[in-house]
Amino acid sequence: MKTVLTIAGSDTCAGAGIQQDLKTVTSLGHYAVTVITALTAQNTVGVQGVMTVPADMLQAQLDSVLSDVEVAAVKIGMIPDAQSAHVIIETLSHLSVPIVCDPVMLSTSGTQLMSDECIDAIKRGLFPLCTLVTPNIPESERLAGVTMADAGNVGRMLVERYGTSFLIKGGHAMGEMMTDHLYCVDGSVCEYISPRIATTNLHGTGCTLSSAVAALLAEGKNLQDAACGAKELIDKGIKQGRLLSIGKGNGPLWLF
Repeated sequence: MKTVLTIAGSDTCAGAGIQQDLKTVTSLGHYAVTVITALTAQNTVGVQGVMTVPADMLQAQLDSVLSDVEVAAVKIGMIPDAQSAHVIIETLSHLSVPIVCDPVMLSTSGTQLMSDECIDAIKRGLFPLCTLVTPNIPESERLAGVTMADAGNVGRMLVERYGTSFLIKGGHAMGEMMTDHLYCVDGSVCEYISPRIATTNLHGTGCTLSSAVAALLAEGKNLQDAACGAKELIDKGIKQGRLLSIGKGNGPLWLF
């Protein structure tokens, strides 16, 4: 059993954020420790409020965990502001374990969760520390500064610009099949193709993917195999979660 540190926001409906990271890592047979960056009031319909954890408390959480527990990988989710980003960057710069960043810029319901200053901070300071960054298509376009239509190979552009591997999630694209593209720093590209499942219970898919990759990297899998295993878990979670009736909006996955 490996220990994975997840640094993310709290979701009151437990479909995303820290709560979903805990479930994901546990479902893969590993142990998760947590650092909360923000408290959110949210449900399956939307986000009603966000409160950023003060920087000194964020640092205290990081110090508390890392002074006591040996972590084998780190997953980073919601970072609400630049000050939080700087605390995380400085702390993680002293670690030598796989780091997976899910740059959560918008919630599933469309609420902005990351400030422009924070986006600049993670691009400059956090991405160079990461093993993998897992944006969706809109986030990829934001990070690249171009649209997929204007520049067909945004993935290669991101790898060259930030010096780390990118797994671009294809869920926002149209069509009966979904394709995620893994662009690695060694120049290789892998595609992960799966049929689109008709359901609105998709809350927390990005959190699940990134924390699953972190857990699988922690147990020693290479990046391609970790991404493949994470995709298989996502597909399982969507299939098992499509019949759930939790809340009035976008329900969660079910991994167990």
